[in-house]
Amino acid sequence: MRGWWLLLALLCHQLCPRMVTAARRDRDRRGRKEHPEPLNTSLANSEEQPKLLEAADARLTDPRRTWISFVHRPDDGSNSKRRCKGKDKKLRGLVGPPGPPGPQGPPGAPGAEVTREDLLQEFKEILKEAMEHRASLAISAQPSQLPPLLLSLEEVPSQRRVEEAFHCKLKGQVLVDKKTLVELQNFQPPVAKGAFLRGSGLNLATGRFTAPVGGIYQFSANIHIDHSELKSKVQLRARDSVRVLICIESLCHRHTSLEVIAGLESNSKIFTVYVHGLLQLQAGQYTSIFVDNGAGAAITVQPGSDFMGMLLGA
Repeated sequence: MRGWWLLLALLCHQLCPRMVTAARRDRDRRGRKEHPEPLNTSLANSEEQPKLLEAADARLTDPRRTWISFVHRPDDGSNSKRRCKGKDKKLRGLVGPPGPPGPQGPPGAPGAEVTREDLLQEFKEILKEAMEHRASLAISAQPSQLPPLLLSLEEVPSQRRVEEAFHCKLKGQVLVDKKTLVELQNFQPPVAKGAFLRGSGLNLATGRFTAPVGGIYQFSANIHIDHSELKSKVQLRARDSVRVLICIESLCHRHTSLEVIAGLESNSKIFTVYVHGLLQLQAGQYTSIFVDNGAGAAITVQPGSDFMGMLLGA
C-alpha cells in the first residue's frame, strides 16, 4: 500500500504544475481575446517604445493574435471600394452582342394642313409686330415727337383700282387751215386689245374729258401731222411751225396747258408730235386737244392719233 501511495504522490507532483500552467495560459488567452491590443498604438515616450516593440514582436509570434490585429487594422475604405468595383467588373464578364431591333411603332397623327392663306396671315402678323416694336423704340428714343402713323396691312389694298382712265384714237383725218386753232373731235372707242375706256369722264364725240372728281390727272397725246401738200406748194420758212396743246376748259392761255411746238421745215412730210404732262382739275372741268397751225398753208392730222389720260389721285 505504501508503494501505491508513493507512486500517486509522485505523479501528482509532476502533473500539478503542468495543469496549473495550462490553466493560466487558457485564462490569458481568454483575456486577450476580450481585450485585444491594437498594433498602431501611439508611443507615449522614447523610454516605453522598446518595451512595446518587444511586446509586439511577442504577439506577432502568435498566429491568432496576428489575425486579430489584421482584422482590427485602421482603413479609410476607399481602396477596398475600388478593389470591390474592380472585382465586380471582372465578375461581370464580357458584354454580349446587341439584341435584334424592336418592332416599329404605330404611325403618328397627321400634321395640320397649312394653306397659303394661313402663311400669308402669319407673315402679316409678324410684320405688324415688327413695325409696332420699331415704332415703340422710336417713341422711347424721341418722346417729344409724335409717333409715326401705322397702317394695318389689312387696310392697304393689294392692288389699287384706277377709277378713271382712257386710251382712244382719232377716227378720221382733220384738216387744219393756215393760222387756225382747231379742237380735235370724233374719237372712236377702243377696238384693239390694249386700249381701254374706264369711267364715264370721256366724251368720244366731242373729244373732251370731264373730271368726275377733283384731283391730279395725267394726260398725253400722239398727234400725227401730214404737211406734204404744204411742202409741194410753197417754200417753207423757219418760222412755220405747229403747236399741239392739251387745254383746260378750252382756255389755253388763261389756264395752265400742256404744249409742244414743232417746226415744219426741219421735219419730214409726216411726223408725230408728243405731248405729256400732269394737270390739276376741279370736279366738272374738262380738257381737250388743240392743234394750232402757224404755217402759211393747211396741214392734216392723221387718223389713229392717240389721246390718253388717267386719274392719279386726289
